[in-house]
Amino acid sequence: MGAKPIGELMPEIGRTAFRRFGFVQSSVVTRWPEIVGPHHAKVCSPEALRFPPGEKADGILQLVVMPAHAPLIQQVIPEIMERVNRFFGYQAVSRIKLRQGAVKPTHANEPAKAPPSLKPIPMELGDSLRDIGDPELRTVLESLARSLSDGEKNGKDEK
Repeated sequence: MGAKPIGELMPEIGRTAFRRFGFVQSSVVTRWPEIVGPHHAKVCSPEALRFPPGEKADGILQLVVMPAHAPLIQQVIPEIMERVNRFFGYQAVSRIKLRQGAVKPTHANEPAKAPPSLKPIPMELGDSLRDIGDPELRTVLESLARSLSDGEKNGKDEK
């Protein structure tokens, strides 16, 4: 067994620290720019997610907000709540508390771009996949299209 990529180890390493601050899913922190958008991610970040005892719903999400942007974020709290709940897939957050403070600029505040694949996308699927707005969904569908085209090529070679 060879060395593991650091990307595979990070969720295990950070899990304890994230749980200490109320984040059962560290992906809320790591995917914050995807959840709220890059503009809001530059001026606010999640600090804690607290649930009532024994519950995993109707939690309170605490955000750190740059002081100059607090009035704007206050106005978009319903939208942020809706996006976070859509990310979880259920009513995880019922309230958001704001704390004014410094938001540290990190690379997590910039949307990560998937590395381009070396295999070409089949021509008949390429145009339809370019219209998909969600980059993660597009990447998954491109990967699926490549594997299907490889399967078809292998099937033709065997006949």
